[in-house]
Amino acid sequence: MPELPEVESLAAFLRERAVGRAVLGVDVVAIQALKTFDPPVTALGGLTITGVSRHGKFLDFDCDGLHLVIHLARAGWLRWRDDLSGAKPVRPGKGPLAVRVRLAPDELGLAPGFELTEAGTQKRLAVYVVKNPDEVPGVAALGPDPLADTFTIDALKAIVGGNRTQIKGLLRDQKVIAGIGNAYSDEVLHAARMSPFKIASSLTDAQIADLHEAIVTTLHEAVERARGLAAKDLKAEKKSGLRVHNRTGRPCDVCGDTIREVSFADSSLQYCPTCQTGGKPLADRRLSKLLK
Repeated sequence: MPELPEVESLAAFLRERAVGRAVLGVDVVAIQALKTFDPPVTALGGLTITGVSRHGKFLDFDCDGLHLVIHLARAGWLRWRDDLSGAKPVRPGKGPLAVRVRLAPDELGLAPGFELTEAGTQKRLAVYVVKNPDEVPGVAALGPDPLADTFTIDALKAIVGGNRTQIKGLLRDQKVIAGIGNAYSDEVLHAARMSPFKIASSLTDAQIADLHEAIVTTLHEAVERARGLAAKDLKAEKKSGLRVHNRTGRPCDVCGDTIREVSFADSSLQYCPTCQTGGKPLADRRLSKLLK
């Protein structure tokens, strides 16, 4: 799933290429991806993209005051095309293409744009056309952005205080902190040397400070690694920069211990026992506790 660093980098990539261009048309191939009907998606035609921003994991295209908001979900991606003038029409239900956004031709006659694709059978990619991004339920419910100046140690302390949630789940909760998903929560907790099953309210002031540092540093470093990359290269960059996530069975870059995994019904987490759990492996079940 694209998380904050990838979406931030996509927004920067698109600001350079899409801002200032008029929308020629939006072709919705997977009708289930379009979550709104008023204003209609056809209302975007002829409008100019004046800005591209990010809200958590949401991409927001400001089109002369009307907003095209996109959530790529677990298996979605955005593919930039330098020229879509010769693109063939795609029939619904055929292939991974969900939405195609065509932009007006440039001075060379090229008609650029981008396509939203989604692999797999669980179709969760979502597209909204709204007058205000806060009309999107997921955007309106977002917690603070961890890259914002207002996300301070005290702000994090207020979040974890009295919260009996395991810290891994808390970090992934978009209503608590916006933009962190399964991969970067693993990375943050490894950097903070913290068990994913530690109860949030049990953190000491020193641990909260360490966690804050890990969140901010991990995300900023990921954004910096992706800076200037083309959209097609962002997935590979994310994978190459991960130290524990999806590295089960490989040695930890910090201590050399073997990275382990806890599997759930629809996801898994990875961690280093030496760095994070005092050398003890976690039981591989949903409500795991440290084995004694």
